[in-house]
Amino acid sequence: MSLVTAPAVPTADVPPRPVTVVRDIFDPLGLDALSWESWAEPGRAGVDVHRLYTTDDAANGAAMITRMAPGAHGDLHEHLGHELIVVLDGELLNSNGDRYRPGDLVIEEPGSVHQVSTETGCTVLGIRHAPTRPVA
Repeated sequence: MSLVTAPAVPTADVPPRPVTVVRDIFDPLGLDALSWESWAEPGRAGVDVHRLYTTDDAANGAAMITRMAPGAHGDLHEHLGHELIVVLDGELLNSNGDRYRPGDLVIEEPGSVHQVSTETGCTVLGIRHAPTRPVA
């Protein structure tokens, strides 16, 4: 996988624009080429993240690729906006009992409360329109 940040090739008289391209996102071996950081928060264990972007608006939206080691879990949280998740590899478990596999697209609604985990490990692409709030 490669991560490319470069101006797009303009067409006609359209000015160039910055664009980020992550190639071969469904290749688990290629995911290692990304820069990963530990996502350390209370209630979260065994999770690394590659942040793609965050928005500067009041909603604080974000997109990230998240890698969870076998046995990893997120925190119990409430969604303050929509979240879209695409499973890239492995299996993601939802606290409601659902199991998501590669190619599954999941949309969490604002106000939904859940916790995700994995027994085998997984990698997901997540896009949040707003942050989440931890639930005690």
